[in-house]
Amino acid sequence: MPERGPSIPHTTPDTTQDTTPKTSEPARAAGPETGPAVRALSATRRTGWLVTLVLGGLTATPPLAMDMYLPALPEVTRALAAPAATVQLTLTACLAGMALGQLVVGPMSDRWGRRRPLLSGLAVYVVATALCAVAPTVELLVAFRLAQGLAGAAAIVIARAVVRDLYDGVAMARFFSTLMLISGVAPVVAPLIGGQILRVTDWRGVFVVLTVVGVALGAVVWARLPETLPEAERHAGGVRDTLHAMRGLLADRAFTGYMLAGGFAFASLFAYIAASPFVIQEIYGASPQTFSLLFGLNSIGLVVVGQVNGKILVGRVRLDRVLGLGLLIVIAAATALLLMSLGVFGEVGLVPVAAALFVLMSAMGLSLPNTQALALMRVRTSAGSASALLGTSSFLIGAVASPLVGIAGEDTALPMAVVQLVAALVALAFFVGMCRPAAERPAGPPAGRAAGPAGPAKEGRES
Repeated sequence: MPERGPSIPHTTPDTTQDTTPKTSEPARAAGPETGPAVRALSATRRTGWLVTLVLGGLTATPPLAMDMYLPALPEVTRALAAPAATVQLTLTACLAGMALGQLVVGPMSDRWGRRRPLLSGLAVYVVATALCAVAPTVELLVAFRLAQGLAGAAAIVIARAVVRDLYDGVAMARFFSTLMLISGVAPVVAPLIGGQILRVTDWRGVFVVLTVVGVALGAVVWARLPETLPEAERHAGGVRDTLHAMRGLLADRAFTGYMLAGGFAFASLFAYIAASPFVIQEIYGASPQTFSLLFGLNSIGLVVVGQVNGKILVGRVRLDRVLGLGLLIVIAAATALLLMSLGVFGEVGLVPVAAALFVLMSAMGLSLPNTQALALMRVRTSAGSASALLGTSSFLIGAVASPLVGIAGEDTALPMAVVQLVAALVALAFFVGMCRPAAERPAGPPAGRAAGPAGPAKEGRES
């Protein structure tokens, strides 16, 4: 595979304020930096904005693959003569594919670098998406969506690993929030685009557009995204070494706690993604365009709160405190939805339900980026494997949550509210039980690294 563009060196920036990548080099005598090191650092800074946009596009792949398709779910149910619960399996299959795919692609990227697995995954993603557009039955659509998820996993898992290659500590948390601003545009515009596509064509046109987007993203990655993992830092081992690295990561109680807390928070989010088209359109009679508008507003809330997290809170307030606050808000919003679904407040219209969903989605901007950042702060090596574990757990738990919201049919919002509340409570339990003790005492050596004099990166100035 051609390696175009400069290779970005591994970086470890100042974890308090400066987020500009800095070249990490072996210790040497003090003196002015000259020669290749300066040129490499300059190249990194010149391409930083472009790399940020590319990474944002990669992290937007899952919301594009799922959210653009959401307004079409009721139409797919009618067109393929399939029950709503079966059509929701097309979402579950895509999620399960992304979960399992990350578990494979993440370690591959630790061994062979980031570019080759990423480009291969994007190529297969394009083919699978095109097949979704011509699927004649719901069973084949589920199968093709599974393949789409397996291949699309390369985008999100390698994007996270690239961030870990370039950043550390608070700088990494801020960069994740920046990515949320970019990738957060996808959930805003995807359902809107999907709703407009349904005005001129049927649900198959959604997958045609997704195919074109996949081709464009693959071309940009091939031309512009440099390799970020130096050959000297790649793992030469096979499956046994990969499993050993993952076992070491899971042995870190705090890493595992953040992983599970993030996974169950994501399940609460995905319960909304899977059920909201039916709740808003079928129960409250909204049009696909109205649903798309509400979905976009909720995504804007997530993006705005994510930017408050990255630009204002990170570096001033402990990340674990921000994470805990986010989970508590999710629990409060899910509780309100449950009470409304049970009729405690009498018959309610769309506005109160939409308001509660807006609060829940916005609070995800405090929860999701911080679980990822706090987990990856504990990792020095095997960033691909760590990213794979984070992504796999989130998508697998989300895939389990998806069919649960359809258990009682499409005429009640009660299953959605129950799944959201239970998932958020479990996320909080894992955070308090497994992560808080680590946050309150000096941490040991980072996961995936042998014990040594250097501890994990500090979070920076916090209160």
